[in-house]
Amino acid sequence: MTARAPARAPGRAARGGAAGADPATPGGPLLLGVRHHGPGSARAVLAALEHVRPRAVLIEGPPEGDTLLSLAADERMRPPVALLAHAVDDPGRAAFWPMAAFSPEWMAIRWASAHQVPVRFMDLPAAHALAVPEQPEPRQEDARSFDPIGVLASTAGYDDPERWWEDVVEHRAADGAPGDPRAPFAALAEAMGALREAYGDGGHPRDAVREACMRLRLRAARKEFGDGVAVVCGAWHVPALAARTTVAADKALLKGIPKVRTETTWVPWTHRRLARHSGYGAGIESPGWYGHLFDAPDRPLERWMTKVARLLREEDRLVSSAHVIEAVRLAEALAAVRGRPAAGLTEATDAVRAVMCEGSDVPLALVHDRLVVGEALGAVPDGAPAVPLQRDLAGQQRTLRLRPEAERRGLELDLRKDTDAARSRLLHRLRLLGVGWGEPSAGRGGTGTFRESWQLHWQPELFVRVAEAGAWGTTVLSAASARAESDAVSATTLAEVTALAEHCLLAGLPDALAAVMDALADRAALDADVGHLADALPALARALRYGDVRATDTAALSTVALGLVERVCVGLPSACTGLDPAAAEEQRGRVDGIHTAVTLLAGAGEESAGPGPGGGTGAESGAGTGGGAEAGAEAGAVAAAGSPGGGLRERWTGVLRGLAARDTVAGVLRGRATRLLLDDGHLPEEEAARLMGLALSPGAPPTDAAAWIEGFAGGAAGGGTLLVHDERLLGLVDGWLTSIPPASFTAVLPLLRRTFSTYEPGVRRTLGELVRRGPAPGGAHRASDAETDGFGPGLDGERADAVVPVLRLLLGLDTGEGSTGGERAATETAATETAATESANTEQTAGTEQIAGTEQTAGTEQIAAGIEAGRTATR
Repeated sequence: MTARAPARAPGRAARGGAAGADPATPGGPLLLGVRHHGPGSARAVLAALEHVRPRAVLIEGPPEGDTLLSLAADERMRPPVALLAHAVDDPGRAAFWPMAAFSPEWMAIRWASAHQVPVRFMDLPAAHALAVPEQPEPRQEDARSFDPIGVLASTAGYDDPERWWEDVVEHRAADGAPGDPRAPFAALAEAMGALREAYGDGGHPRDAVREACMRLRLRAARKEFGDGVAVVCGAWHVPALAARTTVAADKALLKGIPKVRTETTWVPWTHRRLARHSGYGAGIESPGWYGHLFDAPDRPLERWMTKVARLLREEDRLVSSAHVIEAVRLAEALAAVRGRPAAGLTEATDAVRAVMCEGSDVPLALVHDRLVVGEALGAVPDGAPAVPLQRDLAGQQRTLRLRPEAERRGLELDLRKDTDAARSRLLHRLRLLGVGWGEPSAGRGGTGTFRESWQLHWQPELFVRVAEAGAWGTTVLSAASARAESDAVSATTLAEVTALAEHCLLAGLPDALAAVMDALADRAALDADVGHLADALPALARALRYGDVRATDTAALSTVALGLVERVCVGLPSACTGLDPAAAEEQRGRVDGIHTAVTLLAGAGEESAGPGPGGGTGAESGAGTGGGAEAGAEAGAVAAAGSPGGGLRERWTGVLRGLAARDTVAGVLRGRATRLLLDDGHLPEEEAARLMGLALSPGAPPTDAAAWIEGFAGGAAGGGTLLVHDERLLGLVDGWLTSIPPASFTAVLPLLRRTFSTYEPGVRRTLGELVRRGPAPGGAHRASDAETDGFGPGLDGERADAVVPVLRLLLGLDTGEGSTGGERAATETAATETAATESANTEQTAGTEQIAGTEQTAGTEQIAAGIEAGRTATR
């Protein structure tokens, strides 16, 4: 995928013959050399066209776009937009010709449309440009040496080409236009002619072919319209167009160039793409600033500072009108000190940093991203040519109210709603086609399967991706189905096929799922690698889990998943022995994935088993009917065994127990297996402490012990919280650390740092306080029972009971007449205290008064215990 190259040194013009004319020569074609995307050039072009009133306008661009120029007059066409040309047989070979509202080419097109003047493109046809392999871009340091604007700026004593261009063109425009609007173009053409003599082709010999094509089209236009032709092109091309050449010489340069069949259309563009440092978008680093200069009717600096202040206020920063005034004054003072005719972007940025951002570059980066560059996204009318797949996608976007936007935004979907479910299917189908409009993200907390969170970000390149995906079908559904079936055949690993099956379920592709399942069954039967089986299992488990909310039949997936689990449980123990640290770390990720998958599969199996007749389980439904009880229990056992969850947890628990107790297994895997068993309640805390003690014993190598700690307490799975709440385990870790010899400590330090760096700052701080305090007297105990500032040594039941009546009153838990005498007494007491506080015009409730009047707060756990004690006394 390419983009039109900026106007740079394209080659030395040929001499001899008659081809063009000097831009200032009366009676000849008007050659308007511009800088692409320059607001000053755009204003100058508009003034020159109004002055000369040409009979035809030629613009640098592919002639295939001539039929699309009429769309520029459509009110629904909103720049920035780009002319897209791509090869029909290979849509990935594409080129863009972007235009912003302040682009001289766009202004010329709009002027010609408004005055009903013929307008045409005159560059090398895209059919030839896309057929020739793209030349690599020169290195930035080399390209800068042959940048015409950069050379002129350095000649004038400027170290920044952008600042020179602003001073000479953008800011001088406000001083009043010259008598002849063509004079600036003549001066610029003279400067470019001198540079071409000095720098030759500038490292771009291919541009000589482009200029030959331009001259031929200029001759044809002069033959049709006479000398009343205006040409808008890059300033570097002007000397070549004004040079005298022969028709035969120009045709000779074009002879033998290959061509391909192409299609063209208009597509929306973005300011951010104009700021890219490659292709035609190069050379403009601040499209938002240039757009502001072009749109501002007067006082551009004051209006810019107002925009900045509005943005910072929206981000909850304290910016007042006084800040705006001072920033304007500072920017103007800086321009005067630096000898500039007016304050430019550099002065404005320095003033904003000093006045509004208090010297910080953090909010200044936001200003640069949102305003200096901007996130403007153009629009094209529906009548623009498009591939059938693009039209189907546009129709679904309108139906589902999913408008493409250049800014990143989050999208929360509730799959129980039809519209949200359809949105989810569309986004998943586009991901399957390689159109990355949306990416799944971590959303709000919750374990429900009916919610999805997405991050949407539309980019112009996605139009090319849609054109490429059009080879698979004319609709999103048919194209995604065909792509999934093809990927299933070409997949090389079992994990790829299972991931594809998950995508088919999420995208709602039942026809493709059948072909994917056939490939999955074949590969699962032949693949004996435990690693491949383990990698494939999580995707299958997710597909089974999420199939319910999407009303998808997952029976075939369930059979394959259960078979994979059985094979993994058999082969995993031997696959976890004799591993080096890197392989052990990779295997730990697989163990975590298998554990999550087994949990999902067991949960899905228990849900699918469902209640038995009468609303209970199989065993419960038979109770109370004599011999039917035994039959019901037997039916329940059969249902449990036949379901995906039947015996699955127990089988996996046995595998984890074997890994935790096996000395030949790597320490990180033993620690992880111990942690998983402890979290699921399958391992007593005493046994976990015993295993930790063995792993951290003096006879264990320090590196193995550190790996065990990383597996047990590492990662973001709450390992730090476990150490905080169980001082017995923390004491074991602390004692092991203090016993490591100095020579071995440096070897285990990286592992320890990696383990503890994943903890939250509050967890690390609490662990530090516990270690500093040292072990509590009386042996190991829970950290919640430890003496902490502001809390007593343990639960004070009497004090906790005292707040129960007030809390019941505040929470509305009293039952009125049905209350016991103790409850009524507590209620009367609380009511009396409440009345007393209300008469004293205080803002606290009686319960707050009573709690605040105590010497120490009872804590959340004490209050909860007090409520439970009150309920027990009431019962």
